[in-house]
Amino acid sequence: MPYLSIKGEFRLVETRPDGTTVGTRPDGDTVRFYPDDPAVWSTVPGPHPIVIRGPGGANLRLEGIDALETHFKPPFVSGPELHQPKIPAEAAAAELLRLLGFDPVQRTPNGTVKAPTNPTAVRGYVLTRGADPPGRCIAFTGPGDGPEADANGHVFLTLEMMRETVNHKLLAKGFVYPIFYRTLFPDLRADLTTTAIKARTDDEGLWPLDKTHSNTVVVDPPEVDKDVIYPKFFRRLGEYVLENDGSPALDGFLDYLRRKADKFTILSTGHFSTGLDLIVEVDDGKVRWTHPVEDIVYEE
Repeated sequence: MPYLSIKGEFRLVETRPDGTTVGTRPDGDTVRFYPDDPAVWSTVPGPHPIVIRGPGGANLRLEGIDALETHFKPPFVSGPELHQPKIPAEAAAAELLRLLGFDPVQRTPNGTVKAPTNPTAVRGYVLTRGADPPGRCIAFTGPGDGPEADANGHVFLTLEMMRETVNHKLLAKGFVYPIFYRTLFPDLRADLTTTAIKARTDDEGLWPLDKTHSNTVVVDPPEVDKDVIYPKFFRRLGEYVLENDGSPALDGFLDYLRRKADKFTILSTGHFSTGLDLIVEVDDGKVRWTHPVEDIVYEE
């Protein structure tokens, strides 16, 4: 599986040309990366261009995993910034930074990293095949030089290489959920699925707290749901509540999911569907996700 290899460094605080510093807001599956040559961002394949932030950096969205939301603001929807239960959400963010090689960081109340950090930057690598619609680089990543690339700057990503990435390590320790898109190669997806199931079976990390498949109650923003649930599920609930003028009433939620028209395939049956209402149930003011999260592959 060929991936474009990019070398550079992770930074949690960037310095602007006028000398002022601005902190980033990394969470459990997003972090800022600065390639040695920022021009490499234009060579990332796919229909979506990388959105460059600051002096040549870009946000990474870590492939194959979905972390609890520490801050989520749906696009084109007014209302407060939303968040999931803070302790496990912030634990995932802290573990990502620890795995990359940063000491614990200080943050402002809204999650922005304060300067200075120790170290200031960490050398790292990115393996990517494209960007998501908001312009984040979809990547397997980790500290150090990473696997050796060929003459064209590509790495054939093996399972052994993937298991050395922070993506895999976060999933194995139960800090994040799995989430799969069609662009992920099937053998990598299968290994991540096995890893996620083992973490869940062993009650690692967030899994003892998981209420995705239980009847859960929607509340007012900014929490939306006090339980630990699959972040994809949370984001759709959050978007719905904000579009519903902040009301947690679920009367129109299934219709909303139909209109959103998420496209996905259920792997175990091969069934392709449009609309998450197929795998979500609302009953007596409570809502639950009805299908194993690792058995679903989404279209972007």
